[in-house]
Amino acid sequence: MDTSDSAVIVSVPSRKAVPTRKRVHRSPELKRQMVEETLAPGASVARVAQAHGVNANLLFNWRRQYRQGLLGVGTRRMPGLLAVRVAEAPCAPDRGSGGRAGMHRTNTETPQTPSGTIHVELPKGRVRLTGSVDPETLRVVLEALGG
Repeated sequence: MDTSDSAVIVSVPSRKAVPTRKRVHRSPELKRQMVEETLAPGASVARVAQAHGVNANLLFNWRRQYRQGLLGVGTRRMPGLLAVRVAEAPCAPDRGSGGRAGMHRTNTETPQTPSGTIHVELPKGRVRLTGSVDPETLRVVLEALGG
């Protein structure tokens, strides 16, 4: 008869072995501050979240609440899209077409300068641009009127 002692060790994971994190409740002011950091030009939601030690999904949720005005006073309008309506310019009567008004130019004619007209209607005013426009100047004007 063999009288050797053999021991069996069983490892059972315990919930108490893993430290639990308590929920951190942040004030609406702090949430607003973090959201407004994400609204800065070139800001990354992931980087802002990491800097403050929060999950990026939580910060996206706060951004949605911010847009809805649920984070209290001081909410800033989120940049949005402008409604655009494209309209055809009225055609000038073609003088060489025997008096038939509304005829377009023939394909042999070439325009002298590139031109076009842009009409922008914003809450603070209207802008009408004709001809070639400097994109940087247009950006500054639209920011001033839109903001």
